[in-house]
Amino acid sequence: MSGQNPPPPGQSPEPYGNQGPYGSQPAYGGGQGYGGPGQPGYPQFPSGAGEPPSLGAGGSGSAKGFFGALFDFSFEHFITPIIVKVVYIVALIALVLGWLLWTIVVLSRNVGAGFLVLILGAILVILYLAFIRMTLEFYLAIVRMSQDIHRRPLG
Repeated sequence: MSGQNPPPPGQSPEPYGNQGPYGSQPAYGGGQGYGGPGQPGYPQFPSGAGEPPSLGAGGSGSAKGFFGALFDFSFEHFITPIIVKVVYIVALIALVLGWLLWTIVVLSRNVGAGFLVLILGAILVILYLAFIRMTLEFYLAIVRMSQDIHRRPLG
C-alpha cells in the first residue's frame, strides 16, 4: 500500500475488513478493527450489554451438566461441546490399544509381519485419528454455527 495514507485507528487496512487467516487480520474476530462494545466493528446485541444473549448456559448445556443436557427433550442445550473432548480421548485410547494388541498378536505369530504391522499400524492409527478429529470438529462447528445463528438479533 505504498503511496497511500494509513487507515485511521480502529479501521482495517483491507477494503473488506477482517480478512481472516490469509489477510493481515486474525480469523474469527479479535485483532485490530474489532474493538469492544460500542466501538466500530463490534457486534451489537439487543440486550444492549455488548454481550450475546445466551441459550441457557451458553448454548452448550454446561450449567445443566451432562445428564441435564442429555435428557433435555426440548433440545435447547447442546451436548456436543461437552462430550467432544471425551469422545476424542476415548477414540485415541481405543485406537492405540487396538493397534498395540494387533501388533502383539501378529508379532507372536510372525516377526516380519509383526514389524510391518508395527510401522503400518502406526500410520493407520494417525490417519484414523485425523479422520475422527476432523469429524468431531465438523460436528462442533455445526453446533457453534447454530449457537451463533440463535444469538443473532432479528431484523
